[in-house]
Amino acid sequence: MQSAANDLAEVGCGTVHGVEALAILVQATVRGGSDGAPRILGSVDSVVREAYHRVLGAFVAQGLPSPRGAPLLNFVPAEIRKSGAGFDLPMALALAAAGGVVRADALRGVAAIGELTLDGRVRPVRGVVPIALALRERGYERLLVHPEDAGAASFVAGLSIHGVTSLGTAITGLATDSLPPAAQGADMEAVVAGLTGHAPRLDLADLRGHRAPKGALAVAAAGRHDLLFVGPPGSGKSALVRRLGDLLPRVSAAESVDVLKIRSVTGQDARLSASGRPFRAPHHSSSAASVLGGGSDPRPGEVTLAQHGVLFLDELPEFRREVLEGLRQPLEERCVTIGRARGTVTMPADFLLAAAMNPCPCGHAADPRGRCRCTRAERARYRARISGPLLDRIDLRVEVPSLPPESFDEDGERPLSTGDLLPRIEAAVAAQRARNPDGVPNGRLEGQALDQAFGTDPNAREALLAILRHSRASGRGRVRLMRIARTIADLAGREDVHADHVRRASLFRSPLLALS
Repeated sequence: MQSAANDLAEVGCGTVHGVEALAILVQATVRGGSDGAPRILGSVDSVVREAYHRVLGAFVAQGLPSPRGAPLLNFVPAEIRKSGAGFDLPMALALAAAGGVVRADALRGVAAIGELTLDGRVRPVRGVVPIALALRERGYERLLVHPEDAGAASFVAGLSIHGVTSLGTAITGLATDSLPPAAQGADMEAVVAGLTGHAPRLDLADLRGHRAPKGALAVAAAGRHDLLFVGPPGSGKSALVRRLGDLLPRVSAAESVDVLKIRSVTGQDARLSASGRPFRAPHHSSSAASVLGGGSDPRPGEVTLAQHGVLFLDELPEFRREVLEGLRQPLEERCVTIGRARGTVTMPADFLLAAAMNPCPCGHAADPRGRCRCTRAERARYRARISGPLLDRIDLRVEVPSLPPESFDEDGERPLSTGDLLPRIEAAVAAQRARNPDGVPNGRLEGQALDQAFGTDPNAREALLAILRHSRASGRGRVRLMRIARTIADLAGREDVHADHVRRASLFRSPLLALS
């Protein structure tokens, strides 16, 4: 059952860079002679170097024979920086095989990820989902992790994921071919269907009036158009945005995997039941690193945590300038790139931006009762916090006025509900997927694809030209207007964009931030 010492043993593992993972190979051998300090090669940090002593403690506590001689550990590829406690378990397994405790061939096709305590217990680690995906691509067959991590990554088909609670369980299971049963994961398609079949958590029917802002929410959800609401305090801006998530199209299996990877890397609950569309709402005092991502070892920020979901920035002008200007790259490229001395990391940031702000510092600039006491200069400074290039990248700019008291009358018009809008949104999304190249939503169309989707109706083209001349919009503004008009036509069930759709689109590009 045991092999001779000094065999070269190899165990797979992985490391996370941004939100993606790279497969790593841990090699171990034990050289003869008296016991000596281990040599650890392959660009590892202090946490990985300390792992050897945690591993020795775990061997002793579990009653396993410790490696004798002078261990040599190598992490391949050497040029990739390795960090974190997740290398403890693969190091221990490689040393066990190199020391003759386990046959070296018992580790063929085996990978492991997990932290070890001094008494030999296995602890969960971050990033098990992307690591499992990377190991599967490299051809590994079995992955040993903490049972909690096994449940999180159990949807990864083609890789048997075994939950082990201790080093002794792992080594005994490998030595006797009696590992705990592989985790049984739910089918991803079934999980997605279950996630999207629930009733709305927050219904638009709870909010009376505001038919135009509710229409803007439908356009945003159907075409993935970024949105800015402007209005006085208490007008309902935040309440409207918080109901946007239930209007978004159903999450796909591929999108769910992306969300799970990000949640796993950041240490959030990575169970499948938690893989619906994210809704992130950072406070305006948040730093640039927390919103955009950063740190010496770059970690995902809110723009990445909101992948395939909504990023809600309330009190938009109160955010730090470096945060607001940093949004320009993800709004255009749907990713964020962070450069550090050790390299550059690019992380996904394909979110739907929904923002809200007051029209002036006191919030009452448009109040007909004249409650605003802000000077023109104060209003100019406040609105100048949102730069022109950033504002130009937001498709929908909509005013949310305060409602008169009669709007809340129980006998008034029935409020527009989420259920009223969902069928139209779903039909519009289906039309886009059938028409647009690769199913790209209207809010992401560019160039020739956008021109073809807009169509050739001469009245629509004439209306577009007239609006552009009147508003003196930039080329980017023209693109935004065409995208919105296309989505409005889809919501109306029309194959072609008509002049009325263009005129309605212009109402969602309000110049309400002008300082006149």
